[in-house]
Amino acid sequence: MQLRLLITATVALLGSAAPAAGPVSINAQMTGDLRPVHDPSVIQAGNYFYVYSTSQLGEAPGLIHIRRSPDLIHWTKIGAVFAQIPDWAKNKIAGTKGIWAPDISKHGDQYRLYYSVSTFGSNTSAIGLATSPTLDPEDPGYRWADQGLVFASDVHSDFNAIDPNIITTPDGAQYMTFGSFWSGLKLIELDPVSGKPKPGAQPVALAQRAAPDAIEAPVIIRRGQYYYLFAAFDFCCRGANSTYYTVVGRSANVAGPYVDSRGRKMLNGYGEVLLHAKLDKTKAFVGPGGASVATSGDRAIIVYHAYDKRNGGTPTLRIQPLGWNSQGWPVAL
Repeated sequence: MQLRLLITATVALLGSAAPAAGPVSINAQMTGDLRPVHDPSVIQAGNYFYVYSTSQLGEAPGLIHIRRSPDLIHWTKIGAVFAQIPDWAKNKIAGTKGIWAPDISKHGDQYRLYYSVSTFGSNTSAIGLATSPTLDPEDPGYRWADQGLVFASDVHSDFNAIDPNIITTPDGAQYMTFGSFWSGLKLIELDPVSGKPKPGAQPVALAQRAAPDAIEAPVIIRRGQYYYLFAAFDFCCRGANSTYYTVVGRSANVAGPYVDSRGRKMLNGYGEVLLHAKLDKTKAFVGPGGASVATSGDRAIIVYHAYDKRNGGTPTLRIQPLGWNSQGWPVAL
Protein backbone atom coordinates (compact mmCIF):
# COMPACT_ATOMS: atom_id res chain seq x y z
CA MET A 1 0.00 0.00 0.00
CA GLN A 2 1.53 3.31 -1.07
CA LEU A 3 0.75 6.81 0.18
CA ARG A 4 2.36 10.21 0.56
CA LEU A 5 3.11 10.83 4.22
CA LEU A 6 2.83 14.31 5.62
CA ILE A 7 6.57 14.84 6.04
CA THR A 8 6.30 17.96 8.18
CA ALA A 9 3.74 16.32 10.47
CA THR A 10 5.83 13.19 10.91
CA VAL A 11 8.96 15.17 11.72
CA ALA A 12 7.02 17.30 14.19
CA LEU A 13 5.56 14.24 15.90
CA LEU A 14 8.90 12.52 16.31
CA GLY A 15 10.65 15.62 17.58
CA SER A 16 7.96 17.19 19.71
CA ALA A 17 9.42 16.42 23.14
CA ALA A 18 12.33 18.03 24.89
CA PRO A 19 15.64 16.38 23.92
CA ALA A 20 16.27 15.22 27.48
CA ALA A 21 12.99 13.28 27.50
CA GLY A 22 13.33 11.85 24.01
CA PRO A 23 10.66 12.06 21.33
CA VAL A 24 7.01 11.67 22.30
CA SER A 25 5.38 8.77 20.51
CA ILE A 26 2.46 9.21 18.13
CA ASN A 27 0.44 6.87 20.34
CA ALA A 28 0.97 9.05 23.41
CA GLN A 29 -0.52 12.04 21.58
CA MET A 30 -3.45 10.48 19.74
CA THR A 31 -6.95 11.68 20.64
CA GLY A 32 -10.51 11.36 19.37
CA ASP A 33 -12.32 8.30 18.02
CA LEU A 34 -9.66 5.68 18.68
CA ARG A 35 -11.89 2.77 19.78
CA PRO A 36 -13.21 0.30 19.02
CA VAL A 37 -10.86 -0.14 16.05
CA HIS A 38 -9.96 -3.57 14.71
CA ASP A 39 -7.83 -4.38 11.62
CA PRO A 40 -7.19 -0.77 10.56
CA SER A 41 -6.16 0.01 6.98
CA VAL A 42 -4.65 3.45 6.32
CA ILE A 43 -4.18 5.70 3.30
CA GLN A 44 -3.52 9.39 2.72
CA ALA A 45 -5.75 11.31 0.33
CA GLY A 46 -5.47 15.08 -0.03
CA ASN A 47 -4.85 16.67 3.37
CA TYR A 48 -6.13 13.75 5.41
CA PHE A 49 -5.26 10.27 6.56
CA TYR A 50 -8.16 7.83 6.41
CA VAL A 51 -8.50 4.60 8.40
CA TYR A 52 -11.00 1.86 7.53
CA SER A 53 -11.67 -0.95 10.01
CA THR A 54 -13.61 -4.10 10.84
CA SER A 55 -17.16 -3.61 12.07
CA GLN A 56 -19.99 -5.77 13.39
CA LEU A 57 -23.75 -5.36 13.02
CA GLY A 58 -25.10 -3.24 15.86
CA GLU A 59 -21.69 -1.89 16.86
CA ALA A 60 -22.53 1.51 15.38
CA PRO A 61 -24.44 2.75 12.32
CA GLY A 62 -23.11 1.23 9.12
CA LEU A 63 -20.30 -1.21 8.33
CA ILE A 64 -16.60 -0.58 7.66
CA HIS A 65 -16.30 2.53 9.78
CA ILE A 66 -14.18 5.41 8.54
CA ARG A 67 -11.93 7.63 10.64
CA ARG A 68 -10.06 10.68 9.40
CA SER A 69 -7.13 12.74 10.68
CA PRO A 70 -5.17 15.72 9.33
CA ASP A 71 -2.03 14.82 11.30
CA LEU A 72 -2.15 11.20 12.57
CA ILE A 73 -3.02 12.60 16.01
CA HIS A 74 -6.61 13.87 15.99
CA TRP A 75 -9.07 11.23 14.75
CA THR A 76 -12.75 11.66 13.94
CA LYS A 77 -15.23 9.01 12.85
CA ILE A 78 -16.92 10.26 9.67
CA GLY A 79 -19.32 7.48 8.76
CA ALA A 80 -19.20 4.07 7.14
CA VAL A 81 -18.81 2.54 3.69
CA PHE A 82 -21.94 0.38 3.78
CA ALA A 83 -25.32 0.90 5.40
CA GLN A 84 -25.73 -2.88 5.61
CA ILE A 85 -24.05 -6.09 4.49
CA PRO A 86 -24.39 -6.41 0.70
CA ASP A 87 -27.07 -8.89 -0.36
CA TRP A 88 -24.64 -11.07 -2.31
CA ALA A 89 -22.50 -11.49 0.80
CA LYS A 90 -25.43 -12.37 3.06
CA ASN A 91 -26.60 -14.96 0.54
CA LYS A 92 -23.14 -16.49 0.08
CA ILE A 93 -22.02 -16.49 3.73
CA ALA A 94 -24.94 -17.59 5.88
CA GLY A 95 -24.97 -16.11 9.35
CA THR A 96 -22.41 -13.39 8.73
CA LYS A 97 -22.71 -10.52 11.20
CA GLY A 98 -20.05 -8.09 10.09
CA ILE A 99 -17.49 -7.02 7.53
CA TRP A 100 -13.88 -7.68 8.44
CA ALA A 101 -10.36 -6.55 7.65
CA PRO A 102 -10.80 -3.96 4.88
CA ASP A 103 -7.85 -2.93 2.71
CA ILE A 104 -7.77 0.49 1.02
CA SER A 105 -5.58 1.43 -1.95
CA LYS A 106 -5.65 3.69 -5.01
CA HIS A 107 -5.39 2.57 -8.63
CA GLY A 108 -5.37 5.33 -11.23
CA ASP A 109 -8.29 7.60 -10.43
CA GLN A 110 -10.14 4.96 -8.40
CA TYR A 111 -9.97 3.97 -4.75
CA ARG A 112 -10.44 0.27 -4.12
CA LEU A 113 -11.62 -1.11 -0.82
CA TYR A 114 -11.37 -4.88 -0.44
CA TYR A 115 -13.25 -6.44 2.45
CA SER A 116 -13.92 -9.83 4.06
CA VAL A 117 -17.14 -11.63 4.95
CA SER A 118 -17.08 -14.75 7.13
CA THR A 119 -18.12 -16.22 10.47
CA PHE A 120 -15.80 -17.04 13.38
CA GLY A 121 -14.02 -20.35 13.09
CA SER A 122 -15.11 -21.03 9.49
CA ASN A 123 -13.33 -20.88 6.14
CA THR A 124 -16.60 -20.45 4.27
CA SER A 125 -15.57 -16.90 3.49
CA ALA A 126 -15.51 -14.32 0.74
CA ILE A 127 -13.58 -11.22 -0.28
CA GLY A 128 -15.51 -8.38 -1.91
CA LEU A 129 -14.60 -5.08 -3.54
CA ALA A 130 -16.08 -1.59 -3.32
CA THR A 131 -14.85 1.44 -5.30
CA SER A 132 -15.12 5.21 -5.11
CA PRO A 133 -13.59 8.09 -7.10
CA THR A 134 -12.85 9.99 -3.88
CA LEU A 135 -12.53 9.43 -0.14
CA ASP A 136 -13.77 12.88 0.83
CA PRO A 137 -17.45 12.68 1.92
CA GLU A 138 -17.85 16.40 1.13
CA ASP A 139 -16.87 15.82 -2.50
CA PRO A 140 -19.94 15.69 -4.83
CA GLY A 141 -18.46 12.60 -6.48
CA TYR A 142 -18.20 10.63 -3.24
CA ARG A 143 -19.96 7.29 -3.61
CA TRP A 144 -19.02 3.75 -2.71
CA ALA A 145 -20.11 1.29 -5.40
CA ASP A 146 -20.00 -2.39 -4.49
CA GLN A 147 -18.35 -4.50 -7.19
CA GLY A 148 -19.34 -7.77 -5.56
CA LEU A 149 -17.39 -10.98 -5.11
CA VAL A 150 -13.64 -11.12 -5.78
CA PHE A 151 -13.21 -14.77 -4.78
CA ALA A 152 -14.27 -17.14 -2.03
CA SER A 153 -13.34 -20.23 -0.04
CA ASP A 154 -15.48 -23.00 1.46
CA VAL A 155 -15.17 -26.18 3.50
CA HIS A 156 -13.45 -27.88 0.58
CA SER A 157 -10.73 -25.20 0.35
CA ASP A 158 -7.35 -25.46 2.08
CA PHE A 159 -7.32 -21.68 2.65
CA ASN A 160 -9.50 -18.95 4.12
CA ALA A 161 -10.49 -16.05 1.85
CA ILE A 162 -10.22 -13.19 4.33
CA ASP A 163 -7.71 -10.46 5.30
CA PRO A 164 -6.88 -9.10 1.82
CA ASN A 165 -3.99 -6.78 1.06
CA ILE A 166 -2.82 -5.46 -2.32
CA ILE A 167 0.75 -5.13 -3.59
CA THR A 168 1.74 -3.74 -7.01
CA THR A 169 5.20 -4.70 -8.26
CA PRO A 170 7.51 -2.35 -10.20
CA ASP A 171 6.52 -4.02 -13.49
CA GLY A 172 2.85 -3.16 -12.88
CA ALA A 173 1.74 -6.67 -11.88
CA GLN A 174 -0.74 -6.73 -9.02
CA TYR A 175 -1.23 -9.33 -6.32
CA MET A 176 -3.47 -9.92 -3.35
CA THR A 177 -2.15 -11.60 -0.24
CA PHE A 178 -4.74 -13.04 2.12
CA GLY A 179 -5.40 -15.82 4.59
CA SER A 180 -6.23 -16.79 8.15
CA PHE A 181 -5.44 -20.10 9.88
CA TRP A 182 -6.02 -23.24 7.72
CA SER A 183 -2.92 -23.63 5.51
CA GLY A 184 -1.75 -20.08 6.18
CA LEU A 185 -1.10 -17.03 4.04
CA LYS A 186 -1.48 -17.02 0.28
CA LEU A 187 -0.81 -14.84 -2.77
CA ILE A 188 -2.93 -14.62 -5.92
CA GLU A 189 -2.34 -12.52 -9.03
CA LEU A 190 -4.99 -9.96 -9.97
CA ASP A 191 -6.04 -8.31 -13.21
CA PRO A 192 -5.09 -4.67 -12.48
CA VAL A 193 -7.99 -3.41 -14.60
CA SER A 194 -10.78 -5.29 -12.84
CA GLY A 195 -9.09 -5.74 -9.47
CA LYS A 196 -10.18 -9.38 -9.50
CA PRO A 197 -8.11 -12.56 -10.02
CA LYS A 198 -6.55 -13.16 -13.40
CA PRO A 199 -8.20 -16.02 -15.28
CA GLY A 200 -6.59 -19.25 -14.16
CA ALA A 201 -4.69 -17.65 -11.25
CA GLN A 202 -4.18 -19.98 -8.30
CA PRO A 203 -3.14 -19.18 -4.72
CA VAL A 204 0.56 -19.57 -3.87
CA ALA A 205 1.63 -20.36 -0.29
CA LEU A 206 3.63 -17.65 1.52
CA ALA A 207 3.61 -18.55 5.21
CA GLN A 208 2.08 -21.06 7.58
CA ARG A 209 2.37 -22.44 11.09
CA ALA A 210 1.81 -25.80 12.72
CA ALA A 211 -1.56 -26.53 14.35
CA PRO A 212 -3.52 -24.64 15.51
CA ASP A 213 -2.30 -22.63 12.49
CA ALA A 214 -2.63 -19.26 14.24
CA ILE A 215 -1.48 -16.92 11.47
CA GLU A 216 -3.37 -14.20 9.57
CA ALA A 217 -3.50 -10.52 8.54
CA PRO A 218 -0.80 -10.49 5.82
CA VAL A 219 0.61 -7.27 4.38
CA ILE A 220 3.36 -6.93 1.76
CA ILE A 221 5.40 -3.82 1.02
CA ARG A 222 8.51 -3.33 -1.11
CA ARG A 223 11.64 -1.51 0.06
CA GLY A 224 14.84 -1.55 -1.96
CA GLN A 225 15.56 -5.03 -3.28
CA TYR A 226 13.21 -6.80 -0.88
CA TYR A 227 9.53 -7.47 -0.37
CA TYR A 228 8.53 -7.55 3.30
CA LEU A 229 5.68 -9.77 4.49
CA PHE A 230 4.05 -8.72 7.78
CA ALA A 231 1.72 -11.15 9.57
CA ALA A 232 -0.10 -11.66 12.87
CA PHE A 233 0.68 -14.73 14.98
CA ASP A 234 -1.42 -16.27 17.77
CA PHE A 235 -4.89 -15.17 18.89
CA CYS A 236 -6.85 -11.92 18.58
CA CYS A 237 -10.34 -10.97 19.73
CA ARG A 238 -9.96 -11.99 23.39
CA GLY A 239 -9.70 -8.51 24.84
CA ALA A 240 -7.03 -8.22 27.52
CA ASN A 241 -6.33 -11.95 27.11
CA SER A 242 -5.37 -11.62 23.43
CA THR A 243 -1.99 -13.07 22.51
CA TYR A 244 -1.69 -11.58 19.00
CA TYR A 245 1.69 -10.24 17.90
CA THR A 246 3.19 -9.08 14.60
CA VAL A 247 6.13 -10.58 12.73
CA VAL A 248 7.87 -9.87 9.43
CA GLY A 249 9.91 -11.77 6.87
CA ARG A 250 11.47 -10.73 3.58
CA SER A 251 12.17 -12.05 0.10
CA ALA A 252 13.66 -10.84 -3.17
CA ASN A 253 10.56 -12.25 -4.90
CA VAL A 254 6.98 -11.20 -4.19
CA ALA A 255 5.97 -14.89 -4.14
CA GLY A 256 8.70 -15.79 -1.64
CA PRO A 257 10.23 -17.64 0.00
CA TYR A 258 10.03 -15.18 2.91
CA VAL A 259 12.59 -15.65 5.69
CA ASP A 260 13.51 -14.10 9.03
CA SER A 261 16.89 -12.56 9.86
CA ARG A 262 18.37 -16.04 10.44
CA GLY A 263 17.18 -17.30 7.07
CA ARG A 264 14.37 -19.44 8.49
CA LYS A 265 11.30 -19.68 6.26
CA MET A 266 7.90 -18.25 7.17
CA LEU A 267 6.53 -21.36 5.45
CA ASN A 268 8.05 -23.24 8.40
CA GLY A 269 6.40 -20.99 10.98
CA TYR A 270 9.16 -18.43 11.54
CA GLY A 271 9.09 -14.63 11.51
CA GLU A 272 11.00 -11.68 12.92
CA VAL A 273 9.08 -10.18 15.87
CA LEU A 274 8.10 -6.55 15.23
CA LEU A 275 5.19 -5.76 17.59
CA HIS A 276 4.57 -7.59 20.87
CA ALA A 277 2.96 -6.80 24.22
CA LYS A 278 6.40 -7.24 25.81
CA LEU A 279 7.68 -4.34 23.68
CA ASP A 280 4.96 -1.91 24.81
CA LYS A 281 6.65 0.54 27.16
CA THR A 282 3.32 1.54 28.75
CA LYS A 283 2.50 -2.10 29.62
CA ALA A 284 -1.13 -1.14 28.95
CA PHE A 285 -1.64 -2.74 25.53
CA VAL A 286 -1.62 -6.39 24.48
CA GLY A 287 -2.26 -8.22 21.22
CA PRO A 288 -0.78 -5.75 18.69
CA GLY A 289 -1.76 -6.91 15.21
CA GLY A 290 -4.16 -6.65 12.28
CA ALA A 291 -1.73 -4.14 10.81
CA SER A 292 -1.38 -2.12 7.65
CA VAL A 293 1.87 -0.51 6.56
CA ALA A 294 2.07 2.74 4.61
CA THR A 295 5.23 3.93 2.88
CA SER A 296 6.54 7.03 1.16
CA GLY A 297 10.09 6.70 -0.11
CA ASP A 298 12.18 5.62 2.87
CA ARG A 299 9.52 6.62 5.42
CA ALA A 300 6.90 4.24 6.75
CA ILE A 301 4.27 3.90 9.46
CA ILE A 302 2.60 0.78 10.80
CA VAL A 303 -1.03 1.18 11.83
CA TYR A 304 -2.55 -1.58 13.96
CA HIS A 305 -4.93 -2.38 16.79
CA ALA A 306 -4.04 -3.44 20.32
CA TYR A 307 -6.22 -4.21 23.33
CA ASP A 308 -6.20 -1.59 26.08
CA LYS A 309 -6.11 -3.25 29.50
CA ARG A 310 -7.07 0.07 31.11
CA ASN A 311 -10.32 0.20 29.13
CA GLY A 312 -11.72 -3.29 29.43
CA GLY A 313 -9.50 -4.74 26.71
CA THR A 314 -11.09 -2.58 24.00
CA PRO A 315 -9.36 -2.77 20.57
CA THR A 316 -7.71 0.60 20.03
CA LEU A 317 -6.04 2.36 17.11
CA ARG A 318 -2.24 2.46 17.38
CA ILE A 319 0.41 3.98 15.08
CA GLN A 320 4.20 3.76 15.07
CA PRO A 321 6.82 4.95 12.57
CA LEU A 322 9.05 2.23 11.18
CA GLY A 323 12.81 2.60 11.19
CA TRP A 324 15.26 0.23 9.53
CA ASN A 325 18.31 -1.34 11.14
CA SER A 326 21.69 -1.79 9.51
CA GLN A 327 20.64 -5.19 8.12
CA GLY A 328 17.57 -3.71 6.47
CA TRP A 329 14.95 -5.02 8.93
CA PRO A 330 12.06 -2.84 10.12
CA VAL A 331 11.93 -1.64 13.71
CA ALA A 332 8.80 -0.11 15.29
CA LEU A 333 9.83 3.23 16.83
